[in-house]
Amino acid sequence: MYQLTTHASFDSAHFLSGYEGKCSNIHGHRWKLEVTVQSETLEQTGEIRGMVVDFGQLKDDIKKLADEFDHSLIIEDGTLKEKTVEALKEENFKMIFVDFRPTAESFAKYFYDRVKEIGYDVKLAKVYETPNNMAAYGE
Repeated sequence: MYQLTTHASFDSAHFLSGYEGKCSNIHGHRWKLEVTVQSETLEQTGEIRGMVVDFGQLKDDIKKLADEFDHSLIIEDGTLKEKTVEALKEENFKMIFVDFRPTAESFAKYFYDRVKEIGYDVKLAKVYETPNNMAAYGE
């Protein structure tokens, strides 16, 4: 099985509603997304002959996904009071609402699914919340 891995990073803030500890407060990370795609065969013709996929295209696709979250506040739907959301909107903060708890584990699954939707055969998606702490998802 051939495997290709690339990564991208983004800076964003989040908090874990209902968590007892420091992560219940808004805090930021330099998140690193690392994605491994796979194939049993290599392309046989054309410009990408001898490749699984064009590394440049894979890299661009992963960077686009990461850039969606860059310099934003990631918020789990329903965890902030509407008054708070309105105040943040008035200040023109970039907020991204997700339908999951914004943990590294949940983001690993989220990015796995998104890369698969693009059309890649994804082996593993890893999300580093810090240089020493990583969650991975694969099927």
